[in-house]
Amino acid sequence: MSLKHVAELAVLAQQSAAALETPVSRYADLVRATLQAGGTVFFAGNGGSAAHGQHIATEYVIRYQPVKRRAAAALALSTDSSLITAGANDLGFDEIFARQVEALGRAGDLLVLISTSGNSNNLLRAADVAKSRGVKTVGLLAGGGGKLAAKVDLAIVVPTNDTALAQEIQLAVDHHVGSVIEAEL
Repeated sequence: MSLKHVAELAVLAQQSAAALETPVSRYADLVRATLQAGGTVFFAGNGGSAAHGQHIATEYVIRYQPVKRRAAAALALSTDSSLITAGANDLGFDEIFARQVEALGRAGDLLVLISTSGNSNNLLRAADVAKSRGVKTVGLLAGGGGKLAAKVDLAIVVPTNDTALAQEIQLAVDHHVGSVIEAEL
């Protein structure tokens, strides 16, 4: 049995490590600055990207490695089912993240938008609202980055159109940034 997917992931990981070094370093700087200033790092995404955001937010609040450190302020905007369903019902699905950013986002916070297409309307709207509130934005994207790449302060675009491979590299990027930040906490 061939592990073709794993072999493809290994190749993409090597390509991504070289291509994304500078933007990932800038991402770590944005997270560091946000947390040092007492801000919150918010995560938003749909489907697997929502799960990614929940996973990483949890690691900031609880821990990534088994070390003692202070909690870091992080929140996944996909976790409150009552809020999401009310927002989708009353305002439309395109507004579910934007409304939360409007309510919770403050200048000095950071919003991480996770998407393989970069074209989800609810993420595009959240980016617009974040900008209007002085919230910095990072897009963890893939392929060409979609429309979101032009709307965020920092676009990290994994060089593939394969959704599964892109998601795995995006998670590795966030694990790297989390480990850098955790070492400083």
